[in-house]
Amino acid sequence: MIAVGLSLLSAVLFGGMSVALRLALDRERDVMLGTFVTVAIALVVALAWAVAEAPSRGVHVTAAWPFALAGLLQPGVGQLFGTLAIRETGSSRASMVFGTAPLVAVAIALVFLGEPASVPLIVGALLIVGGSVELARERGRPAHFRRIGLAYAFVTVVLFASRDNLVRWLAKSTSAPPAVSASAALLGGLVFITAVARPRLSRQALPFVPAGIFFGLSYVALFEAFYRGRVTIVSPLVATESLVAVGLSALLLRQTELVGRRLALGTVLIVAGGALIGAFR
Repeated sequence: MIAVGLSLLSAVLFGGMSVALRLALDRERDVMLGTFVTVAIALVVALAWAVAEAPSRGVHVTAAWPFALAGLLQPGVGQLFGTLAIRETGSSRASMVFGTAPLVAVAIALVFLGEPASVPLIVGALLIVGGSVELARERGRPAHFRRIGLAYAFVTVVLFASRDNLVRWLAKSTSAPPAVSASAALLGGLVFITAVARPRLSRQALPFVPAGIFFGLSYVALFEAFYRGRVTIVSPLVATESLVAVGLSALLLRQTELVGRRLALGTVLIVAGGALIGAFR
């Protein structure tokens, strides 16, 4: 039950991050700067969490270095594509695609791990495909929408799913506490982003600070969940961030996101498909 609660907490925070990032990108469209600041602030949050729990859990820094490699996938490459996706399609539509992560995780398992297919998996996949069709059929899209953003979002999903499986595998045998491991992953991603983006900090960085706080809290909660539960449980629950992001977008970005019935229905179908996959995989 603790893993379930942490997964849902991570989902709520990640959905908040998507909307906060969209609000920031409305003021400053520099993806490289936005990604760097988001991950940097997230690292500060994770480090503060690690320091706070150090007296009871220890640190074990030397055991955390493999997570830095996982961080190259996400938030390294993945967060860059995620920020691009949110800029080009908006927080609601990008998050809707992010919700397909359980299907991608299952596809990876079927192809590379030899896991068997089953009726619930197929039904869940059909629900996710149906949700994607609803997204493709919608007509009332905002002026800022660019189709390339959906491709960016799908790349992000593949990297999310790969990171989830890698983190769960590493968590089974590490002595490093979750917050320390999350900090290592964020540090690995930040090093990559810094090398690629070479950002120049200025006042334009400030709008991205709230997104970084949400992201940091979500990331640590996610690692806490993976230390306690399987990917098949955690990943579908975290994918409910689509509902959070679409709901917040409809509430806070009503004039720019244009959340309509097809988008809402598609999001529900995708989350339902992910839940079905997680429940019966």
